[in-house]
Amino acid sequence: MNVALLLAGGSGTRTEQDVPKQFFNVYEKPIIIYTMETFQKHPDIDQIIVSCLDGWHEILRAYAREAGITKLRRVVSGGENGQASARKALEALKGVCKEEDIVVIHDAIRPMVSTEIISDCIAKCRQFGSGLAAMRCQETIVESKDAVSGHKGISRNDIMRVQTPQAYRYGRAMWAHEEGVRRGITNAVYTNTLMLDLGETLYFSKGSEKNLKITTMDDVEIFKALYKMEREDWVK
Repeated sequence: MNVALLLAGGSGTRTEQDVPKQFFNVYEKPIIIYTMETFQKHPDIDQIIVSCLDGWHEILRAYAREAGITKLRRVVSGGENGQASARKALEALKGVCKEEDIVVIHDAIRPMVSTEIISDCIAKCRQFGSGLAAMRCQETIVESKDAVSGHKGISRNDIMRVQTPQAYRYGRAMWAHEEGVRRGITNAVYTNTLMLDLGETLYFSKGSEKNLKITTMDDVEIFKALYKMEREDWVK
């Protein structure tokens, strides 16, 4: 079984809006629904679980029903950070997932994720035990302590830009989160950073520049443009 675990626990403070960014309407549809629709349509995804901001659970369920998201099985409360949100959702899957089942963890605010990206993520996980959407870094990287100046460059050949989705065997992901708590690791940005802190080797899958993470209002405008462009291509 393959389960999509969507992280939607953020309050959206960087957008300075009253509505959390995952629930922004773009072309009359919340951003999170665009994300859920791709996983809904993917033939290898059996279920969806969402780690959601408190107070928005029933709103999410209503949006999902309206959009025909039948694979949504569970909505759980998010935690104080991304690590806690993922852990709570994984705990909710105890007794549902077997050790070897695959959990595909994805930001709800990456609505341009493609079927191809999800497929390669799952395929790499089946082959190696993990699959992290990632890309070679094309920009010049400069190390900085204060974001004002820098004096040391970092080779692009040594850098990979990691996105979501990220796929793991359920048993291994659950182990990492439980072990992290035991070791006092409580503020990992993602499950992959937690696993790296625990000494795990991780494997990359296909990423994309279009796989945009929406964190600012500028990102919302970029998403609108990308979606409009793709929709026009579909019509052609």
